[in-house]
Amino acid sequence: MADLEEAPPEVHHYNELYEVPWDIQNYWSQRHRIFSKYDEGIWLTDDAWFGVTAEPVANKIAQDIAEAAPAGRSILIDAFAGAGGNTIAFAKTGKWKRVYAIEKNPAVLKCAKHNAKIYGVDKQITWFEGDCFEILKNQLKDLAPYSIIFASPPWGGPGYRSDEVFNLRTMEPYSLEVLYREYSAFTKHFALFLPRTSDLQQVAKYVPDGCQAPVIHYCMEGHSKALCVFYGNFNMS
Repeated sequence: MADLEEAPPEVHHYNELYEVPWDIQNYWSQRHRIFSKYDEGIWLTDDAWFGVTAEPVANKIAQDIAEAAPAGRSILIDAFAGAGGNTIAFAKTGKWKRVYAIEKNPAVLKCAKHNAKIYGVDKQITWFEGDCFEILKNQLKDLAPYSIIFASPPWGGPGYRSDEVFNLRTMEPYSLEVLYREYSAFTKHFALFLPRTSDLQQVAKYVPDGCQAPVIHYCMEGHSKALCVFYGNFNMS
């Protein structure tokens, strides 16, 4: 049972506002949007609060990818699994023969595994700890013909919120150029989850002539939270 596990020191399940560090108290007020099952014992590191995709958005992305997946693609690889928000949503669709989730931070990976148990989808997920680019090149290379990659990379901190147009060339620690180069070497079909103000001219630079790369804004409560760029032959309506 998930609630019988012992959390590492840097992992928390806060029950009251006074327990929460001041810089994530705003996220605490949104905890049930982030994870609807939060009260059942969801784990997060303090840093992981900043990167989790809110559950309604994660569910919609998962639904869109499941419905638009090119024929023959039966594996979903979540390249930056974080605390498991998107990974759980992908597993819940029932679309994929297997969901592979990669996370570099061992404490955050423990959160993701624990949270997947709370949602009852842990048996559908294979977990990897480490650098996603290296794992794609090595452990997962044989799955490339059957796979779609979803990547919600770090955006370099909260500064993206104040940018009128977000520069994807200087996004840290991975620029759009790096992400496109690494993922396109593995598969033609991948989706990138990026800031809502991302420079679409930079996105278009990597679209081959005559091809499409649909861009969808994902909203919650009337506000765009982020956008997703779909590279490859996704059957978007």
